[in-house]
Amino acid sequence: MDIDRTNVIMSPLERRLNTISRHLIQGCFSDSTSIVASPAFYGASVFQNVAQAPEDPILGVTVAFNKDPSPLKLNLGVGAYRTEEGKPLVLNVVRRAEQLLVNDLYRKKEYLPITGLSDFNKLSAKLILGSESPAILENRLATAQCLSGTGSLRVGAEFLTKHYHQRTIYIPVPTWGNHPKIFMMAGLSVKTYRYYDPTTHGLNFKGLLEDLSAAPNGAIVLLHACAHNPTGVDPTQDQWEHIRQLIRSKNLLPFFDSAYQGFASGSLDTDAQSVRMFVADGGDCLVAQSYAKNMGLYGERVGALTIVCKTTDVARKVESQMKLVIRPMYSNPPIHGASIVTTILKDRNMFYEWKLELKAMADRIISMRRQLYDAVSARGTPGTWNHIIKQIGMFTFTGLNSKQVSFMTSEYHIYLTSDGRISMAGLSSDKVPHLADAIHAAVTSIA
Repeated sequence: MDIDRTNVIMSPLERRLNTISRHLIQGCFSDSTSIVASPAFYGASVFQNVAQAPEDPILGVTVAFNKDPSPLKLNLGVGAYRTEEGKPLVLNVVRRAEQLLVNDLYRKKEYLPITGLSDFNKLSAKLILGSESPAILENRLATAQCLSGTGSLRVGAEFLTKHYHQRTIYIPVPTWGNHPKIFMMAGLSVKTYRYYDPTTHGLNFKGLLEDLSAAPNGAIVLLHACAHNPTGVDPTQDQWEHIRQLIRSKNLLPFFDSAYQGFASGSLDTDAQSVRMFVADGGDCLVAQSYAKNMGLYGERVGALTIVCKTTDVARKVESQMKLVIRPMYSNPPIHGASIVTTILKDRNMFYEWKLELKAMADRIISMRRQLYDAVSARGTPGTWNHIIKQIGMFTFTGLNSKQVSFMTSEYHIYLTSDGRISMAGLSSDKVPHLADAIHAAVTSIA
């Protein structure tokens, strides 16, 4: 039954507080109309002078593609794997791992430690460095689970800004469009070194060596571990060895971006050779890993940053400072995607199944390269096109210029980035003739 407070004997203090509360409540409701009608309420937004930002050059391709009603449209801009039917692919082994996680009634959703899932970190380091890596055997590394490759690069860059004596990083020309933004936002000064030779559609090895030789001692150097984005051009093993010797002779600090391990050649070990060469010599280096492509975990944002040091003691100190970088950035990483990866890497049968699916994806991309090369050659398209089959990985740098790209989009509804990069993973056998026709028309119509 309700009690009428007015009939209850209250102390003077209680009566006073009751009166104040009543007046405050009445005041709030009685003034609400005047507050809503206030001119300040309808005034200009404090953000009215914020400028409209341009579309991301890569993601903007998909925006334009989605608006195109043509049944002939083809999106070769964004680096995400597609099946022969043009559909996104979830690996069977990933579905199995997820089902195991769902069925585990003892799994919790507690916060992870700042550096993430411990088993994930150990297995990720083993995957990229090799199980017999001296850095692992001697416990000379610090690994943190991060937000895919982008987050791993950013954490590494923030760490270097705070704890490394050089604030300059050299990146290849061209490189992934997000690289310079990541490093600049972290406080590093970005400079470039020559990488791609447009006349040969291959590596400008001489220019690369000259530019790194001229870099100041101790500068940071960004290296693509394999399947260089956007060109698909990688150094040979002999060239990698020359690069390693030069970098070590000048005390440059290598920072590897490994976004395509196993996705380029179909072999996890082959695609990690460049990183393992640098780790084997005992020097320091950083490695950013991503599981977006090779496990198809694009939206799970699963990655790792490993910093290889010269001693165990230094590695422990580095790990302690990595935590201080991560804590105010995103506190700790998400658990689900890392649990999927850990489940697959820990189980021998699932690991084997993953390697088979990974090789099948890589082989399909290699097949698309051959089919496109054959189709362009059959049409007698002017120029040399053997770079299509010489390049490796998800992307091909076609050599098409921005006007030719625009022509292909407007006339053939084919979407790619303005620098002529196409995602081979987005191509399928039935679309090859349409793409080859577009390339032939663009090259013969526009110089």
